[in-house]
Amino acid sequence: MVKGYWIAHVDVTDPESYKGYIAANAIAFAKFGARFLVRAGRGEVKAGALKARHVVIEFKDYATALACYESEEYRRAALLRDAASVADVVVVEGYDGPQPG
Repeated sequence: MVKGYWIAHVDVTDPESYKGYIAANAIAFAKFGARFLVRAGRGEVKAGALKARHVVIEFKDYATALACYESEEYRRAALLRDAASVADVVVVEGYDGPQPG
């Protein structure tokens, strides 16, 4: 089964309030089995312009990734996110086809 992912690019505008978002999103992420693959570690933009913080979250499948984003638990967290940051979030299906080489 192909996994689902959230990919987010975030500029935090209120770091103290953003902590509330992190605490709130943990409820939805635990419920839907989310797993952080990237969570705002070091990064270097090599082309284009992106926000400062990058996050990649893995789910068991695309349907679960969507369900988490659309859940009441995450909607409550997203209100806190939107008050403390500017974010671009995409929910995508993983790839399980041929690889180079």
